[in-house]
Amino acid sequence: MLEHYFTCPYCWENISMLLDNSVPNQKYIEDCEVCCNPIQISLQFIDSELQHFQADSIGQ
Repeated sequence: MLEHYFTCPYCWENISMLLDNSVPNQKYIEDCEVCCNPIQISLQFIDSELQHFQADSIGQ
């Protein structure tokens, strides 16, 4: 597991998330721990190192 910090696309707070580096490509939705809005997370690991991380708001 890798702890990764990023900015929430809704409330702009700096939050942390534990990422599972055993799965190379991931895409899922997780709620912000501060404002509770849903964030679409997409990430990629290569050789257990984070290569890409993106946190987007979900358009309505």
